[in-house]
Amino acid sequence: MTKFEARGKDLYIDGKKVLKGWESFSGWYWFATEKVESRKDDIIWFGLVQGFEEEWGDFSQGEIESLAPKTWEIKSIDLPHAGRR
Repeated sequence: MTKFEARGKDLYIDGKKVLKGWESFSGWYWFATEKVESRKDDIIWFGLVQGFEEEWGDFSQGEIESLAPKTWEIKSIDLPHAGRR
């Protein structure tokens, strides 16, 4: 079971600090805990994805943002309360 923990203004998942997060109208969440690679027009993150299932892995910020307006970045003030718990 994945452990979500709000510590002040920050969100931690399984002890890893969430740096950025996105959500979608379809109920999917992406929580970035580590920047893996910066590319010319994209950033690859490692983190938790809550989709059909919950899993850790790499994902593309550019791909998520290309789905706008159906996806959006979670405001930092809202991060400690985001996600399916």
